[in-house]
Amino acid sequence: MEDVSYRAMMGEYIIYYRGKVIGGIYDDRFLVKPTKSAVTMMPSASMELPYVSAKEMLLVDDVETRDFFWDLLTAMHEELPAAKKKE
Repeated sequence: MEDVSYRAMMGEYIIYYRGKVIGGIYDDRFLVKPTKSAVTMMPSASMELPYVSAKEMLLVDDVETRDFFWDLLTAMHEELPAAKKKE
């Protein structure tokens, strides 16, 4: 779990995997960015808004299966852009 981190933001949590934002916890829902691999791995997942005026994200229903969770994070990591460096 050392590759997963989080940051509290306005009462919610942004989730990082190996330094890249993959999604977050919003109103007790785990939502991830709709990357190609995430959509492929969860074809029936609903698209939901994390908050008003945000882009839709995929709802992850299977948060209990450790293997699925790690497979999802690993697949998504390859598709996500590198984190922006603070100046």
